[in-house]
Amino acid sequence: MSYIVEPKRKIPVAGDCDVLVCGGGAAGYCAAVASARNGARTTLIERHGFLGGSATQALVLPLMTFHAAPDEQVVKGIGEEIVQEVMRLGGSPGHLPDPLGCAATFTPADPEWVKFAILKLVHESKVQLHFHSFVAGALLTGRRVSGVVVENKSGRQAFRAQVVIDATGDGDVAEKAGARLVHGRAADGKTQPLTLMFRMYGVDAAAVRRYVRENPREFVLTDEARRDIESLPVLAVSGFFGLVKKAQAAGDFGGFRDRVLYFEMPKPGEVMVNMTRVGNLSGVNARDLSAAELAGLAQVQQSVKFLKKYIPGFSDAALLEVAAQIGVRETRHLAGRYTLTAEDVLAGRKFADGIARGAFPIDIHSPDGSGLTMKKMEPGACYDIPFRCMLPKEVEGLLVTGRAISATYEASASSRLSPTCMALGEAAGTAAALAVKRKVWPSKLDPELLRETLRRQGAVV
Repeated sequence: MSYIVEPKRKIPVAGDCDVLVCGGGAAGYCAAVASARNGARTTLIERHGFLGGSATQALVLPLMTFHAAPDEQVVKGIGEEIVQEVMRLGGSPGHLPDPLGCAATFTPADPEWVKFAILKLVHESKVQLHFHSFVAGALLTGRRVSGVVVENKSGRQAFRAQVVIDATGDGDVAEKAGARLVHGRAADGKTQPLTLMFRMYGVDAAAVRRYVRENPREFVLTDEARRDIESLPVLAVSGFFGLVKKAQAAGDFGGFRDRVLYFEMPKPGEVMVNMTRVGNLSGVNARDLSAAELAGLAQVQQSVKFLKKYIPGFSDAALLEVAAQIGVRETRHLAGRYTLTAEDVLAGRKFADGIARGAFPIDIHSPDGSGLTMKKMEPGACYDIPFRCMLPKEVEGLLVTGRAISATYEASASSRLSPTCMALGEAAGTAAALAVKRKVWPSKLDPELLRETLRRQGAVV
């Protein structure tokens, strides 16, 4: 690789704040709202022109899961406020039993109303928003991360802060600040595949339900969903295995997926389809991401043709929307002061510094094929995520939250889900504001003070 050397230049300071949040996804917007509500002057930087992260950029919906059991909600606080606002706007029926049995509940939501709900909370909290800005570097004052450098239409700008929260999902700030990160699974660095989600409309839901009722072994469903298939308000479909094999044998569908997987949307006849799968490419490599988008688009076209030709209820359906960007399940993980493990997840382990809870199974989409591995906890179980999972060892003044927390490849396959990231974000924003208020580094903050504050805010810890 060849290089050029940039000349020295002055970078204008675009803003000073107490807490700077980088990334406006599930963890980021919850972190920003929590920080501002706790009295910190808060700035949120986002590379798109809207907030919401994977739910709105990549159409990763429904939200799963807010519950360990139907009567035990483990993610509340700001995340639940968002759900309630989307419901008020008419964009979600709320939390429903998961027909697939992956989790206790799932939460269908229209991505456009999710955008509005998030913006309402962010504006009401008086968070300073900067859209269309991409993190390009980290500012260091000794060992402390004191801000970031961004690139946008105005050029190169700097934002300074007392505490910086990395909610980029990829550990971008941590990587540029010199914190240690790992990529993918330990054995070979491979990550879970990328998926380009898409929406279709005009699906005959009654025809699908009839086929499911007549061919129950073709589908992954709970006993309750099988019994009530005709009356389910929102159906999730994981199956049509035989028809997939038939299409593959005829050359009408590729080997990138072994099943049809989609979720009905709140609006009748609309479905969110999760069928594409692009492996062996990195979500933090620009060339790989470009290749992944192209491969994903080709798979979307193939999937739509297949669905219309082979799947009951789809013959008159049409493509409504393709996600603005391909969905990234996994890239970098912080090597933090504690690393969440698969054993922690499956054992439902609790920690003295637990600041968020997760209840989704370990859900691994194979980097090596079309299969899916799911390891579940005991029914009703949940696990704690320690505050230490957000703390780098090498630098101070930085919290890493959301998908890039310190977790193994296996544990991250559970903790990466949006509701869990919402809880992680609220914890990070609250911790950052408390650290500023007490004039200490986040690593020196009393975890019990953080836990008590989160409880008062309605979060579950």
